[in-house]
Amino acid sequence: MLSKLEKITDKIIDAVGYLTGILMIWLIFNVAWDVMMRYVFHDSSIAMQELEWHTFAVIMLYGTGYALRYNAHVRVDFLYDRLSPCKQAWINILGTIFFLLPLALLVIYGSWDFVMDAYTTHEISEDPGGLPYRWIIKAQIPLAFAFLIFCAFNFMLHNINILRGVEPPLPEPEEEVIE
Repeated sequence: MLSKLEKITDKIIDAVGYLTGILMIWLIFNVAWDVMMRYVFHDSSIAMQELEWHTFAVIMLYGTGYALRYNAHVRVDFLYDRLSPCKQAWINILGTIFFLLPLALLVIYGSWDFVMDAYTTHEISEDPGGLPYRWIIKAQIPLAFAFLIFCAFNFMLHNINILRGVEPPLPEPEEEVIE
């Protein structure tokens, strides 16, 4: 039952990751267009620049949950790597319960008024020619952290399945050696 639930949540997270990848392609075209307009035609659009920033923010916000699903998030591994998969699973579960979930809930709670103020005041960009509907980008903060909670649930399911002996641990992502 838990393995099946994990597979379902995996597919949802992968779909969001796929959409985030599409946003990355959009961001590349957006930046290329902005650069071409600025340096070739000596014209720029504040709205296009803001769209770059907002797209990048959405990619980062939703990418954190996707990274968690693939064990590609940042952690200090000087002790963790030496532990058995069961001990690693316990650390992952406890870290999720005591650190990740409270932080995500705090961000959702703290950003709610921020979003609602932008919505009720019909906040727009302060720059002339900027984007309207500022509440849409601000709403991504609590939504993305709700998605992170969903991903944390999936992460805990995976680690519970490791403890049950049903599933092997996720492989470590390939490390890039910086010299």
